[in-house]
Amino acid sequence: MMRIRRSADRGHAMHGWLDSYHTFSFAEYYDPAHMGFGALRVINEDRVQPGQGFGSHSHRDMEIVSYVLAGALAHKDSLGNTSIIRPGEVQRMTAGTGVVHSEFNSSAQERVHFYQIWILPARLGLAPGYEQKPVPPRTNGAVRLVASPDGHDGSVTIHQDATISVATLHAGEAVVHAVDNARRIWVQVARGELTLNGTALHAGDGAALSEESALRLHAGDAGAELLVFDLA
Repeated sequence: MMRIRRSADRGHAMHGWLDSYHTFSFAEYYDPAHMGFGALRVINEDRVQPGQGFGSHSHRDMEIVSYVLAGALAHKDSLGNTSIIRPGEVQRMTAGTGVVHSEFNSSAQERVHFYQIWILPARLGLAPGYEQKPVPPRTNGAVRLVASPDGHDGSVTIHQDATISVATLHAGEAVVHAVDNARRIWVQVARGELTLNGTALHAGDGAALSEESALRLHAGDAGAELLVFDLA
């Protein structure tokens, strides 16, 4: 069973320095029909103008994952972490009992384009934490694990029964990715276009799947980049 969330139906906020699309309810965008998907609470697609960004602000009790598509994102937090996140890397911050952080476009010329993801932790009151790792190289398959409960295969650790994987498909490439039909799957198309189990999807589209045993992915002429969320 599959339910499609089209890009054009997402919430949208334009703040001049920030162009943001919200798959689920976020900030001033409220849609009771789209409050999240299991533990997956936020999928925001953000484009930030050069030299601009999110000033210091606080979060609690949330797993926050950032995945950069283009440009470079500068991170700073109250744990003492400072870093630049670029395409090919994934960042995880556990807000836990409380953390203050900022995210800025580190370039004076180019926009930064990234996905910010929030996942509800399995328990509250965790110690704050931070990880940043490269996306594992493509080996025997197109789908690569980037976040998991135990940090295996080079992934960052998230404190929830959930995984995040990414896939970059070449033009016309077809891939079958097995999933557990007892789990809930969300596929978010970051770039390009593809068919998912026979349904056409484009950049910004999302798909909620349940009772499925495989994701049959077929990229269009421009290829595709996607995020796959596997949730209890």
